[in-house]
Amino acid sequence: MNKELLLALDMLEKEKEISKDVLFDAIENSLITACKNHFGKSDNITVEMDRETGDFMVWANKEVVESEEDVEDDVLQISLEKALEYDKKAKVGDTVKIEVRSKEFSRIAAQNAKGVIVQKIREEERNILYNQYFEKEKDVVTGTFQRYLGRNVSINLGKCDAVLDEKEMVPGETFKQGERVKVYVLEVRNTSRGPRVLVSRTHPELVKRLFEEEVAEIADGTVEIKSIAREAGSRTKMAVYSENPNVDPVGACVGMNGGRVNAIVNELRGEKIDIINWDENPGVLIQNALSPAKIVAVFADPDEKTAKVVVPDHQLSLAIGKEGQNARLAARLTGYKIDIKSETQAKDAPGFHYEDYMDDEEYYEDGEYEGAEYEGAEYEDGEYESSEYDENAEYSEESEVAENSETEE
Repeated sequence: MNKELLLALDMLEKEKEISKDVLFDAIENSLITACKNHFGKSDNITVEMDRETGDFMVWANKEVVESEEDVEDDVLQISLEKALEYDKKAKVGDTVKIEVRSKEFSRIAAQNAKGVIVQKIREEERNILYNQYFEKEKDVVTGTFQRYLGRNVSINLGKCDAVLDEKEMVPGETFKQGERVKVYVLEVRNTSRGPRVLVSRTHPELVKRLFEEEVAEIADGTVEIKSIAREAGSRTKMAVYSENPNVDPVGACVGMNGGRVNAIVNELRGEKIDIINWDENPGVLIQNALSPAKIVAVFADPDEKTAKVVVPDHQLSLAIGKEGQNARLAARLTGYKIDIKSETQAKDAPGFHYEDYMDDEEYYEDGEYEGAEYEGAEYEDGEYESSEYDENAEYSEESEVAENSETEE
């Protein structure tokens, strides 16, 4: 019987990853519980279990009294006459150990003992699962689409299911049965039914983690992602930097023939990704962030975290972007409130003499943007505010294409 017990414990340890020590403790507690159910109390019960052989003994510690008439509680006390049968040196006032035979337990007591063991195994399973997935919190995991739960989605992560809430789903994104999908683990909660894992497909950190997986230079720290701004399903802007002058951070993220960034774009279902060079100079950073629009002048106020930007008249809509997206993402990426004006608007605006800043290297550096746009941060919310272009808030994709072609001409 003991061999069978040890084999069962070994199997549980391998299959459930529950340590044998925890299982032995559960068995000992179950025997104490059985004694309590059988005798009504267990304060004087001791369980001794050999962890190597599986042998166990259950003892009841009883106080020796003079005679049967002096026994007030036969669970806790024993007469001297009976005590001598167990210990020939017993005296009144001593404590003797009386063996309790588990075979004598009632059926109810045995069932309760079994319940204690089963409950402990379930608790340990939940704790092990929780710890496994808690380690994955704030990281990316791959799961399989299970089913729709109302407006939410159930994603199987292997040993448990995760919940992809409606607000964490990319608008318009759908899944097929059994489709593999990468998600960002937002939070892992420990509940009575096991770990509850909450995941996201819209969090900016999802993009960051995907680049860490795909780009070796980011994983080893050669290239650093300084900031990310994202509108899930539409566009992401990411600023990268490397202290190694021999490493092109943008090129490292793009990969040969765009292989690295395209893998991430495919995972994000075609979401566009703009990768730009980070710069300590806020003027240069803002210039890069507003790519692909060409910038005439930038005046940034680091104390107020505001910036005034002048662009050619025909580049205004491109700088602002469709429904203000380009300017909005640039503002989130840089942490600056950006005011964009065309050259005509800037010249007519009182107190905005951009010519004064044209040669100021502290705020502006001439040169072409060397980043890249691919179809495919600070994560501070905040809308781009500029009343000057509110009437031009909506632009069609055709007009943007036309403006780009005029620029090239």
